[in-house]
Amino acid sequence: MNVKKLTGLIVIALVVFFIVTNPSGASGAVNGIGNWLYGVGTNITSFLSSLAP
Repeated sequence: MNVKKLTGLIVIALVVFFIVTNPSGASGAVNGIGNWLYGVGTNITSFLSSLAP
């Protein structure tokens, strides 16, 4: 088995384990990542808008 494939399977297994054993913590983590991505998108949009005349 390829090392990349094995690593991917382990990561997926750990994520599923985290979701099953701590759903509220997993929800908070996903919410935090979503908020971070929203902030990054907003900042990039603001920066690009400020470049245009």
